[in-house]
Amino acid sequence: MGSQEVITIENDFTLIRFQNDSDESYHVERHINQGLIQFHFGMKGKAKFVFNQGSYALDLNEEKSYLFYNPQKELPLNLELAPNSWVISVIVSIQKFHSLFSSESDYIPFLSEENNDKKYYKEDNISPSMAIVLSQMFHYNLNPSIKNLYYKGKGYELLSLYFNRNEDPNAEQCPFLIDEDNVLKIKKAKEIIIANVAEPPGLQELADEIGLNLKKLKMGFKQIYGDTVYGFLFDYKMDYARKLLDSGSYNVNEVGLKIGYSTGSHFISAFKKKFATTPKKYLMNLNQNI
Repeated sequence: MGSQEVITIENDFTLIRFQNDSDESYHVERHINQGLIQFHFGMKGKAKFVFNQGSYALDLNEEKSYLFYNPQKELPLNLELAPNSWVISVIVSIQKFHSLFSSESDYIPFLSEENNDKKYYKEDNISPSMAIVLSQMFHYNLNPSIKNLYYKGKGYELLSLYFNRNEDPNAEQCPFLIDEDNVLKIKKAKEIIIANVAEPPGLQELADEIGLNLKKLKMGFKQIYGDTVYGFLFDYKMDYARKLLDSGSYNVNEVGLKIGYSTGSHFISAFKKKFATTPKKYLMNLNQNI
């Protein structure tokens, strides 16, 4: 089943991560107050926005974005995610937005005087630099205590990149990622290690399989996912282990084996490193809360 995570950055600035990894469509409806600007970014798969009780729809494809704004009426969020689709939405008030561009508001099309009170719909491509920020927002794996600060920074970075349509490709943080083929290869590397979570390939083997040299694999993976290959894999393993424990279908040893730990003690040590508690205590606490 699909899921959504709402991250409130400030009172008038919200991020929402929509994730549907299931084989069925996932439908979301959310009330959006009038006067809020909506940015929607298609990261993976396909989604559809439905308006006016289904009389009108807009498709959001992978690597595309939409900007919605209508000062005259509310635009509720009615979103249908196709199977295996991810979307990130940024909702910000017009007042907040004006404050970000107050000295340059004429540069932003719908903030110009003639567009000030008009509805505004715009489809655009997601640039390589925006794609990196979006991936980092989706694969957050830092300390939970700084999560809000991290997303606040990334949210503002994303908006600045959205309006930086004349970006200099040579100014990319990581120039080789401008090449779309390289980005796809890095994404493929992530898919390979997730598919082989219990017995992941070595770094050189992984680099050979995706057709990049080892240095570019390491640099690109860190740039897109904000972590090393094995750092990312560790966090993925632990989150997967927690979900298996949550299901109630496996004991501690079975979960450890499923994610590649041949001995229970190694799994317990890794789980404690990630969650500051043992799998057994986690299960006990889980059962007490049921």
